[in-house]
Amino acid sequence: MTLNRRSLLAAATALAGSSLLPRGAMAAETIKLGSLLDTSGIFDAYGKPMDMALRLAVNEINEFGGLLGRQVDVVAYDTQSDIALYTQYAQQLVRKDQVDVVHGGILSASREAIRQTLRKSKTLYFYNVLYEGGVCDRNIFINGVTPAQQVEALVPYALEKAGGKKVYVLAADYNYGHITAKWIQKYVAENGGETVAVDFFPLDVSDFGSTIAKIQTAAPDLVIAPLVGGAHLSFFRQWAAAGMKDRIPLASTTLGVGNEHKVLTPEEGDGIMVAYNYSEELRGRANTHFQTNWERAYGDTSSIHELAVSTYQGVMTWAEGIRAAGSLDRDQVVEALENGVTIDGPAGKVTVDSKSHHAYLDVYIMELENQRMKVIKGLPQRAPIDTQAVCDLKANPDDNQQYEIKI
Repeated sequence: MTLNRRSLLAAATALAGSSLLPRGAMAAETIKLGSLLDTSGIFDAYGKPMDMALRLAVNEINEFGGLLGRQVDVVAYDTQSDIALYTQYAQQLVRKDQVDVVHGGILSASREAIRQTLRKSKTLYFYNVLYEGGVCDRNIFINGVTPAQQVEALVPYALEKAGGKKVYVLAADYNYGHITAKWIQKYVAENGGETVAVDFFPLDVSDFGSTIAKIQTAAPDLVIAPLVGGAHLSFFRQWAAAGMKDRIPLASTTLGVGNEHKVLTPEEGDGIMVAYNYSEELRGRANTHFQTNWERAYGDTSSIHELAVSTYQGVMTWAEGIRAAGSLDRDQVVEALENGVTIDGPAGKVTVDSKSHHAYLDVYIMELENQRMKVIKGLPQRAPIDTQAVCDLKANPDDNQQYEIKI
């Protein structure tokens, strides 16, 4: 089932207002889409564009007649980069607001803080963020890239570009960083390399002087840095200031997903290697329409990033599941999505994997250049094989856990 995107130009007028609410009266018969995102706090650089993308998608849906003849109403809470607020607002969405679906969560910790609440209430949940993989739950759909889709593509390219096999890993000190570091080590070894050290950093660490000295002593051929958040951005600045950027190549599984590459100067960022589902430079009608409508709604496209596009595609995937089901009933929508719903999104084709509830996605190997992501190579429709290896919701529909995939 493929959603062939019609022209989005008609939607632009409705997006001019700052509230971005659907036109017309908000009747009791609206479909309620709950949103839990950090639009303030230390992760607002991720959350604000995700919120903008969600509202852009909803307004487009409403401008083309809504779903099942009903408009979609966004019920949004700012979780303020506070895990406790995720728990509080998730309960409010399902008990008081009685939403039909929730899109939200940024860190894996925020996802796990609300996942069981949404499952118990039978409220469908979409997590639209790249992450470490392994979540197996029939109530959730995930359309961000997993390590097998991203890291497996990035590591061999980065090793070849570096011209050596010794790798030093710097990672955020929570489950995403720890698990991603293991995947990096796996793919480094599979490509004939050696991981000489792995260091982990709490999210509030911003001084990397001693770490840079350790790296200089270890003398690796490549540094791979799955660091997260504004404080960790300091590493890339300090690395360049120490004169290291032109001595040891850098790759990252996270830099740029929140537009961090636009904060770094070209002198600090150029040449860093990444692999994601989206680049603003992608050609194609769907991305052109998406960028056109974003610019008309918000003034320019500078705020678009990987997680914003993933959020937009997540809302469109949910909408297509409702169209296919012809119903808002959660079980019917889940069954429709499991039949292999496909949309044509700004980043390419997105296809639901019925076995794992993750997505087949196009992945692009890129290098930072003048604060942009220059596409080097495209890898179409990569499967989430890491999560598929442990999660089979067709065979075990009651499964409910995040597997730590054996690496």
